[in-house]
Order: sequence, then C-alpha cells, then structure tokens
Amino acid sequence: MLRSLYDYTCFPPLAATVSFSPEALFLEEAFGWLVWCSSSTSSRKGRQVQRAEQELHAVVSWMASQHGCLQYKQVLDDNQRNIQKTPSLGKPLPKQLSCARPARSCHHFMANYMSASSSFSETSNGAESFALTTRSAYKCRSFKRPFLNVPAQKRKLDGKTFCSAEVCAFGESSRDVSSTGSQEKIGVLLLNLGGPETLHDVQPFLFNLFADPDIIRLPRLFRFLQRPLATLISVFRAAKSKEGYAAIGGGSPLLRITNEQAHALKIALQAKKISANMYIGMRYWYPFTEEAVQQIKKDKVTRLVVLPLYPQYSISTSGSSIRLLQSILREDPHLASLPVSIIESWYYREGYIKSMANLIEKELLNFSEPKEVMIFFSAHGVPLSYVKDAGDPYKDQMEECISLIMQELKSRGTDNPHILAYQSRVGPVQWLKPYTDEVIVELGQKGVKSLLAVPVSFVSEHIETLEEIDMEYRNLALESGIENWGRVPTLGCNTSFITDLADAVIEALPSASALSTSKSISAEANTDPLQYAVNMVFGSVLAFILLLTPKLLSAFRNTPL
Repeated sequence: MLRSLYDYTCFPPLAATVSFSPEALFLEEAFGWLVWCSSSTSSRKGRQVQRAEQELHAVVSWMASQHGCLQYKQVLDDNQRNIQKTPSLGKPLPKQLSCARPARSCHHFMANYMSASSSFSETSNGAESFALTTRSAYKCRSFKRPFLNVPAQKRKLDGKTFCSAEVCAFGESSRDVSSTGSQEKIGVLLLNLGGPETLHDVQPFLFNLFADPDIIRLPRLFRFLQRPLATLISVFRAAKSKEGYAAIGGGSPLLRITNEQAHALKIALQAKKISANMYIGMRYWYPFTEEAVQQIKKDKVTRLVVLPLYPQYSISTSGSSIRLLQSILREDPHLASLPVSIIESWYYREGYIKSMANLIEKELLNFSEPKEVMIFFSAHGVPLSYVKDAGDPYKDQMEECISLIMQELKSRGTDNPHILAYQSRVGPVQWLKPYTDEVIVELGQKGVKSLLAVPVSFVSEHIETLEEIDMEYRNLALESGIENWGRVPTLGCNTSFITDLADAVIEALPSASALSTSKSISAEANTDPLQYAVNMVFGSVLAFILLLTPKLLSAFRNTPL
C-alpha cells in the first residue's frame, strides 16, 4: 500500500487537469477518503463505513476509468490488494499525501458527490444504492473525520471570501449545494451601515456611529473616553446632519432599499434552486445586528452566509460589522458552533464589474459628447491612519476595483479619462486623498466641461449620494466651471448585480465553518511598541482637546455625514 501511495504523489491531482469539475473534485476527495479508510484498522470502522468504503471503491474506480485517469484506478486496485494482505497497517505520513486536495468538510464531500453522481447516474447502475449507503455513512461519527491526514488549507483573509479557490472555481452551478440545501436551513445575513429613519433619530444614530472604536480609534488606555467623545460629537453635529437628511426627505432610505435587495436576492437564489431565509443586520441603527442574530437563532438556521453590502473591505465598514457579529456568535454556545461563511468583499467579481460598466455606459449616452466626459469615481473616504498604521486594504481594493471597471469599459470601446477621489471626511485628522471637493475645483480650473460622478463604494442610495454628491458636489462643480454634470445611480436591485450576489452566496455555502474554529479578524494590526506609544500619546491629547475645546468641535458641526 505504501508503494502505491508514493505512486500517487508522482502524478498531479485529477482535478488539476479537468478545470475543477464537480466530478473531478468528488473523485479526488473520494480517493483521499478511501486512503484514510484503508489506513485504519477494521476495528476502528463502523459497519456502515466499511460498506460505504467498498461501494465507494467500485464507483471511484469506474469514474476514474470514465475520466481516462488510469493512475487513479491502478492505485485503488493496488491499495485494495495490499489492504487484504496488511489490514493493520498504520496511517501514512502527511507528506505522502501532500499533493491531494483536502476536503474541507463532510458537507463539501457530499455536495461534490451529489453533483458528480447526477452526471453519471444514467450509466452507473449502482449510483442509487451508493447514494443511500454514503448518506448513512455520512451520519456516522467516524465518517466525519478528515478525509486526508493533512492539515486543512489555511484561509487567507485577503478580502475575497472565506471559501478557498477550489470551492469558488466550480460555483457557477447551484447543483453542488442544492442537495444539502434541502436538508439544511440556510440563512443569508446582509450587513449594512444603517441610517436614521426620522430627524429625531439623527443624534442617537450619530452617537452609535462615533461610539464604535473602529470609527474613532483611541489608544486602549483612553478607551474610557469613547462614549463621552461620541456624545459630544453627536450633539454638535446633529444640527448639520439633520439639514442633510431633511433635504432628502427627512430620513435615510437605506433600510427600505436593503429590504428590497434582500427580497430580490431571495428570489434570485430560489431561481437557482436554493431556499434561504434573508436577514438584515445594521451596524448603527435598527434593525441592529443583534436583532438579526436572535432571529437567526429562533429560526434554527443550520448554515449561514454573511454578506456585507460593501464591495470593498475596510476595518471601519465590513470589518466593524464582522467583528461585532463574531463576538455575538461566540458568546452564545449554540451559535458558536453554527457553520458560517463570511464574504469579506466582492469588488473583483465579474458580475459586479460588468454591472457597474453597464450603468456608466448608459449614463454617458446622456451627454452630447460622451467621449469628452471625465469619469469621476467618488468613494467614501477613511482616515489615512487606517491604511498606514492598521493595514486597512480599502485603498488598494478601491484602486484595483477602478482598474477592473475601466478595463471592462475599454474592452467595450469606451476609453474616457477617469479619476478617483474620496468623499465624506470627518474632523481635523487627515483622510485618504485626493478629496472629492478639491478635485472637482481642480478639474474645473483645468477646463473640464463634462463630469460623470460614479459613487463606486455605494450599492444603495443614501445621504452620501442623494445629498452630498447630488446637491453639494453638483453645485460645487457648476460653480467651478463644469457645465455638464451627471451621476451614475447606485446598483440597488440591478438584475445582473443581484444575480451575481446570489452566485457569491452559493459559492460560499460549502466553506461554512464554526466561528469558534475560524480565524477572527483583528483590528489591532500595530505591534510596534514605539509606534503604539506615539499613538497613545497623540490619541490622549486629541481626546482631551476635543473634550475641552469648543472651537475644534465646531469643525464637526460643518462636516456632512
């Protein structure tokens, strides 16, 4: 058997030669499970597992032959003969299986099996019998061990998703998770910022916003100032913010739009044969994330996909919401074991990029000279310290997103000039540059006559688009000499956009795992003692100045949210 195992490591995995098809992934993972089973003594196996092993050996051998991968069949046959001679042989060393792809869970294995068996059911006489046998073994405790004696692939928090590349590679079809979806209760949690629904809600909303340590990052020694500081800022900024909300109808439309997106996403998932309950968790206003989690628990959801409605990841948006969610789930013994898959960001997805390009192309046609229009991407800003000191990937992801959108436009023959700027800065600290208002003035001075604003970091209309861009920046542009102004609407419930989000949810389902064993996202990235001391002193001085100096507080009063 050891000889055949070494033979296996001498040729590449089958899935590498067939573009990660579900059949190939099932075949490879089934092979790995057979190796694990064959390296265990008979006394360690239940009857169902032994029977499933025999059935699985026959099916995998047949599938290997159908794929033309004779090496697999030869290895399995050699293993079977050697196992009969040496039934007590111990487990192989991890390095002997280093090229095999580990299955992340028994759910993932079964999902690949169901998808693969549907392709071979017409010609496989034993498919139905094997399905029943494997489902029975799947419920056995001993079956839920790792299929391969190798550590699971480490997930990188690179802003894409917790699912690994192998899962996402064949996520176009929903059939690989539809079987598990019928046995489980799937939930999809949409995370968003939240917004005041009435003018009376503005001040408490601002307090919740600035009480978040991911929005105003104070040194740990002075975290006790967080709430007093939030109270002061919310009081001084409430009047200005109320004016902005009054200008757009007296409140934020964010919850209404998010509800519409949740409904559209539910329908898109149903069209792909995935039944899921939709939940909305707002960070700073109702319905809060805590409320959504309690409803998820009440509904007895067995698998959860978390989808922040922020295309790009930032520690102050997706990061803050995800950290809050993780802390809530871990505090509850029941929810701590709930399989959860978190899609950190999705700015790179083809559906999102093409949807944005479609909207831009459509708006360009409203100008008399479309080719002369400057495409002006305006993204929500973050403090510069988040990027430089805390390692926030927001700036890099935003620039990559703009590049992908412009590449898509160029492939369609649209090669307009473009520029990226950041809006909505708050307070006296330095934020990401260039600033939107300053760039608009500069473009007017340079003779730009036509400007198309693209709110690239927003997928829903709210005060930053309806008041800040449509009113303040538009007026500033006209005053600066720009004659033609246009603005791309947010994606909202755009059909191609919602369909792509549904695909993202389906791709993330197989990778769900309990948060108690998942790597948490740390907001404290600065480990340099000297830098931490400098930040602590600066933070303490800034906090006390803001507490004691009304003149600086007036700076917040004149800044829109």
